[in-house]
Amino acid sequence: MFDAIVIDKTEAGQTVRLVPIAGDQLPEGDVLVDVAWSTLNYKDALAMTGASPVVRSFPMVPGVDFSGVVAESSNPAFKPGDRVVLNGWGVGEKHWGGLAGKARVRGEWLVPLPEGISLRQAMAIGTAGYTAMLCVMALERHGVMPDSGEVVVTGAAGGVGSVAVALLAALGYNVSAVTGRVAEADYLTGLGARTIIDRAELSQPGKPLARERFAGAIDVVGGVVLANVLAATRYRGTVAACGLAGGMDLPTTVAPFILRGVTLAGVDSVMCPTSERIVAWQRLARALDFTRLEAMTAELPLEEVIAIAPSFLEGKVRGRVIVPINPALG
Repeated sequence: MFDAIVIDKTEAGQTVRLVPIAGDQLPEGDVLVDVAWSTLNYKDALAMTGASPVVRSFPMVPGVDFSGVVAESSNPAFKPGDRVVLNGWGVGEKHWGGLAGKARVRGEWLVPLPEGISLRQAMAIGTAGYTAMLCVMALERHGVMPDSGEVVVTGAAGGVGSVAVALLAALGYNVSAVTGRVAEADYLTGLGARTIIDRAELSQPGKPLARERFAGAIDVVGGVVLANVLAATRYRGTVAACGLAGGMDLPTTVAPFILRGVTLAGVDSVMCPTSERIVAWQRLARALDFTRLEAMTAELPLEEVIAIAPSFLEGKVRGRVIVPINPALG
């Protein structure tokens, strides 16, 4: 038996509880993992609060990612003792996730954890940090390099934004951080941001084209903020979009695309091919400043996860929140 957060739904509504479950209750899969650490993401908060129909079947163990050690495997790519990390693939939505003592999953969903990253650090990075690296790689593919000019990160005090700021700074970019929480200015400059932009400057409908400012951007907000970032992106700049914290709509025009050749590059972390995942994790091991990662990371016991979920949706959680499950594993 081991503890797990379980979301269930009946005619009376949704329930979320921390309960003991048995190994034979786990779903099918060819690899059994002893979960060392998990983390709380925006999508997990949506699932646990029921604010969005994230969960596709019930009962469901949330937790879209986890790190751990292989306990059993019939998949030739993995053997007992291997350190692994999982992000996405519908885990925590359609398949039981990482906020539990064990997880049984398909081997093709797992990535071997690179040397230089501990199991704890893997979840301090988590889906948020892995997504941030995918965004950096998208900017690079479209020619946005450290000498290109100012790169802006929206939602900078959140999980993806915090790691994006730290990553870009470590790689030598001139980073500007957008936040609606002015009190987080010192936190963001500590991660490497050179300029802090009040989100209010980008939150009202603007002109189809604004003064050219940004060589590139990583956006987790969407909506009007993304529209204004696009309008202020320089000729042939690129915006990597990976979130919708501020809304799913995009009230923009074609002007940035046809008059300035701006690229809007969509970044998806859930179904990203394994080959690209491996590259992203290897680059994280080399490029990320783990001192800055630690500065943005807080631990939360499994029994407190349910209570804090609404705070995520209210924008009150800073950086990364990791959950020790079996921390003795590493």
